[in-house]
Amino acid sequence: MDLRAKVAWLRDPQAYPEPPARIESVETHMSWVFLTERHAYKMKKPVRYEYLDFSTLEAREKNCREELRLNRRLAPDVYLGVTALAVDAHGQARVEGGGRVVEWLVKMRRLPAGCMLDAVVRQHALEREDVRAVAALLAGFYSESPPVPVSAQEYRQDYERKIEINRDVLAAHADGLPGGLVAAVHADQLLYIRNSPEAFDRRVREGRIVEGHGDLRPEHICLEGPPVIFDRLEFNRQFRIVDAADELASLAMECERLGVPWVGEGLFDVYADITGDRPPSALVRFYMTYRACLRARLAILHTRELERAGWPKWETLTADYLRLAGEIVNRDS
Repeated sequence: MDLRAKVAWLRDPQAYPEPPARIESVETHMSWVFLTERHAYKMKKPVRYEYLDFSTLEAREKNCREELRLNRRLAPDVYLGVTALAVDAHGQARVEGGGRVVEWLVKMRRLPAGCMLDAVVRQHALEREDVRAVAALLAGFYSESPPVPVSAQEYRQDYERKIEINRDVLAAHADGLPGGLVAAVHADQLLYIRNSPEAFDRRVREGRIVEGHGDLRPEHICLEGPPVIFDRLEFNRQFRIVDAADELASLAMECERLGVPWVGEGLFDVYADITGDRPPSALVRFYMTYRACLRARLAILHTRELERAGWPKWETLTADYLRLAGEIVNRDS
């Protein structure tokens, strides 16, 4: 059964055990998500890239189970299990049905879209207590995560390599971006690494490099009651190996882009109170600008996979991230 046929079956309410009144479907870069009134079912696309392999049914099952395992810590009551889409003897496909398994799905409790952190910000409803609760959850998560063995030199060199990749991709699209800003922001990042190696070396020595979330963004945080943080990245462990301060800085940067720059200070204050770790402000600034440039690069890469009609959204997002990186650099220079 090909992907198009699976999507068609999963859009049919009769394929579900509930069955729901209607199905909403959302396509992302690497998956399809099907929403009933109570549940969300995520199906991974049969794709293969340099950094992931979902090309076989076995690989997709493995990644579904890994996603379930990883997300149980920060969203324990959201991830309910891994279930099958199976075809019975009559050729009918059913979720949680018997027969030949044609696909594996991650089953989750559906979360209210209006309670996601980005939505709450846009509603002008974010409270400082919300930020404190998110920061406390993350601080506990990082404190419980064992340090990942890494050499300080390798840690710094990895950032240099990734900065150069971001710079080169963005520079190649300089016709639609302020080229001088691309060069200046990345030069600032490389200069900081080379002039302040001890800032990175100390993070390694203190055991601050952990297996984190890997994709910590406002849209992956739900503020319905006690916060839950979901969609932890499962397909490549290397993407989860981060400084806790890097992930917090990334979330702070995303919140600043949404118009709530005060969130960053709140996150780091609570994190410091709980863990005793207060990273240098210059290092936090570096992490914020690096993450903004990474998001700009990923946004511009989306234009390569879309028809031209879909480009404006991602081009605007690229420019927004790059502009924010420049503002952060100039603010502290």
